[in-house]
Amino acid sequence: MSEDIINRRQIHWFPGHMAKTLRMMETEIRNVDCVLQVLDARIPLSSLNPEIERITRDKPHLYVLNKADLADPEITKQWLAYFREAGAGCLPMDSKQKGKAGAAKDLIEKELAALMERRKARGMVGARIRVMIVGIPNVGKSTFINSFAGTTRAKAANKPGVTRGKQWITVGNYDLMDMPGVLWKKFDSLQTAANLAFIGSIRDDILDIEELACGLLESVRQIYPQRLLERYKLDESALELPPYDLLQAIGAKRGMLISGGEVDAERAARMLVGEFRASKWGRISLERPPQRQQEIDWEDDDAPQDD
Repeated sequence: MSEDIINRRQIHWFPGHMAKTLRMMETEIRNVDCVLQVLDARIPLSSLNPEIERITRDKPHLYVLNKADLADPEITKQWLAYFREAGAGCLPMDSKQKGKAGAAKDLIEKELAALMERRKARGMVGARIRVMIVGIPNVGKSTFINSFAGTTRAKAANKPGVTRGKQWITVGNYDLMDMPGVLWKKFDSLQTAANLAFIGSIRDDILDIEELACGLLESVRQIYPQRLLERYKLDESALELPPYDLLQAIGAKRGMLISGGEVDAERAARMLVGEFRASKWGRISLERPPQRQQEIDWEDDDAPQDD
């Protein structure tokens, strides 16, 4: 399993600004009407932060499966059904495509229909809708907000930790509170930590890039073996190699050699991880929805609840 490879030492990244963000969420949650949590469509469960769920559980809750254009479309359909069957509002999103985030407006208004009716009865027609935007680092919150607004309103970058403080952004009838990306203090699942590392939600400079690449290879070859064979022009026997030997074989195919004809494993690892994140392997989902008997119990005391 990839968790055995990538977690020879425990992955841990919880800088001080993340602890501050959680405290800020606990204070600010009373000032918003609903919560929109952005997840990565390739790893919806691993990007579902339990700390955020706990803090936001008493507000109407919407989930956006962002980067759906990078995920396996058939698996994304299964995830949409999974969330909706649990009573949670959910929609897929490619936030980089202009206009797509507008679909979230209809969903927000649907989820808040009862609140809007109460406001209307009190003569508050047109009252602003306050939405807290939350998620893990590098999941695309700021890009989503910019797409929602139709212009650049939030700072965005393809790396974790860009947003460090809350920022209110006004878009039409909406006030969006953009919160910094936050992980949880300790990962209960090593596979969760590995998945977050694969997509770049954990800073690369605290990771061993060769271990990261080997873990990624182990995960992907179990579910999309042909993608690896086709991308790197390998024969099927390569799938039987230990992960590090498979990394070496890929590096050799790409001509990443150093003196003496040895493979530059670090260079090969950086190339491999970079190509995965750029979706050059095709549309890949690393997680499937759990079976019903294993799924999150949304009615449990520690689970999110919709109002």
